[in-house]
Amino acid sequence: MVSSDLRRALKGTGAPTAVLDLDAFDANLDALAERARGLPIRLATKSLRVPAAIDRALAHPAFSGVLAFSVPEALFLHARGVRDIVIGYPSLDRAALSRMFAEAGACTNITLMIDSVDHLDIIDDVRENLAEAGRRSSSDGTGPAGEGKGLVEAGAASVRVCIDVDSSYRPAESWLGDRLHIGARRSPIRAGRAAIALARQVAARPGFDLVGMMFYEGQIAGTADAGHSVRQTIVRAIQKASIVELAERRAAVIAAVREVADLEFVNGGGTGSFESSSVEGTLTELAAGSGLFSPGLFDGYTHFRHRPAAYFVTPVVRRPAPGWVTVFKGGFIASGVPGSDRLPTIAWPPGLEYSGLEGPGEVQTPLTGPGTEVLRIGDLVWFRHAKAGELAEHFNEFLVVSGSTIIDTWSTYRGEGLVL
Repeated sequence: MVSSDLRRALKGTGAPTAVLDLDAFDANLDALAERARGLPIRLATKSLRVPAAIDRALAHPAFSGVLAFSVPEALFLHARGVRDIVIGYPSLDRAALSRMFAEAGACTNITLMIDSVDHLDIIDDVRENLAEAGRRSSSDGTGPAGEGKGLVEAGAASVRVCIDVDSSYRPAESWLGDRLHIGARRSPIRAGRAAIALARQVAARPGFDLVGMMFYEGQIAGTADAGHSVRQTIVRAIQKASIVELAERRAAVIAAVREVADLEFVNGGGTGSFESSSVEGTLTELAAGSGLFSPGLFDGYTHFRHRPAAYFVTPVVRRPAPGWVTVFKGGFIASGVPGSDRLPTIAWPPGLEYSGLEGPGEVQTPLTGPGTEVLRIGDLVWFRHAKAGELAEHFNEFLVVSGSTIIDTWSTYRGEGLVL
């Protein structure tokens, strides 16, 4: 339910627009800190995509460092003064890697993700091309003074890397292999043998420093477990078994890699798995971001409840029939397996539901139900996106509300021209 204060703050405001409840955002910062049980939290920035919100989270004592989505995002954050950036996914963006190697301080503050020797080969190739360009510039004098030397130095820059380890659950893996795979399909690295082999490859190559490991248990952190259906009962049983299996396997993989590298950090968890990840004893830090906005998908968890903080509002533009209203736009469907849980949650007024034949649309969204009785042309209907950061892809800014007052406007990545 959207508070009367929030609704009062937006009265008369142009819409559609995105809205951030700052009081709820701050409460969620504290809630995540409490759930982390003393472990530092690395902020997953793609789950926000709002620079001022990122700054506010990093100012909280429980948060340290960021988990970025891509090299361009990492460079954007680095230019804003953010340090200790881990890129959560391998990058093949050669142009962005070249900019990273050439930017002062970037290689010291940004860690690249790898899960294969192929990633090392691509990084080496980019660095060699930079160094070769520098040597040519120095020898023929075609570039500005010092450019050749700078390119050579950029090509020789030492690169910090982190190994991503698959944390999915595979029941009876010794018999079935990956035919029964529950969780995200990410890294080919699962066991200590594969991890230590890749760690040795890193150690054997000049110009690479293995500084961390990452584990993301999406089948626990990103899967809602509430409900009494047979499916949800099975989900809870699988999650319980996965927690036990992952704790044992993760400890073994980390111990194996520590024989080769002096790791600075071991990252894991997610907003939905803090309770199990924080007490496991294998991690040096947790990762979270979505819990600060608390999108619609987070309504389906049994062990925590954060306050909804991010909304979008859009006006009623038509009353096409008794018991129906139509709002402008609203078709902001979340990524993932298509289903009703990917639709925006109707947050206010209560008693509204989508049309079964249209659903939320790009240009209009018909709504029906008893909630239509309180709505007039021009009234705002409040929605929550199913996911967190994806909302920022649809708006250039958020109106920031505290109490019943709009206190600020915060631009999104989109508003600042950053494309992930």
